Amino acid sequence: MATLRRELSLDAPAGRVWSAIRDFSQVHTRVAPGFLTALEMDKGDRVVTFFNGMVARERMVTVDDEACRLVYAVVEGRASHYNASVQVLADGAARSRLVWTVDLLPNELAPAIGGMMDQATGVMKKTLEA
Repeated sequence: MATLRRELSLDAPAGRVWSAIRDFSQVHTRVAPGFLTALEMDKGDRVVTFFNGMVARERMVTVDDEACRLVYAVVEGRASHYNASVQVLADGAARSRLVWTVDLLPNELAPAIGGMMDQATGVMKKTLEA
C-alpha cells in the first residue's frame, strides 16, 4: 500500500483552518476552489469533480474536533483502496500546520495522486491563508 503525505505550514490560526477543513460539504469553496470545480452531496457522501474532470465519491469516516482531524475514504473512483486523513495542528497563536496523509491501492496510482496532492496543496495554502 502506498502512503503519501503532504504537510503545509500556514500563516493562519488553527481554529480558522480547522473550521474550513471540517466543513465536509464546502471543501470546494473553503479549502481548494479551482482544484475542485464542483461538489454535490449525495446520501452523506460528497461527489467531487476535480479540475481535470476526474470525479470521486468521498465518504466521511470521522471528524475529531478535539484532535482537529478529519478522515475520509474514496468509495468510488480509480483506487481500489483510498483512505485519507487531514489534521490541523496549532503552531503558536497565529500559525498552524496541516498534515494530509493518503493510503491507497494500487501502488501504481501513487505518482498521479501525489501530483494531484502537490497541486492541491498550493491552492489550499493560498485559500486557507486568505
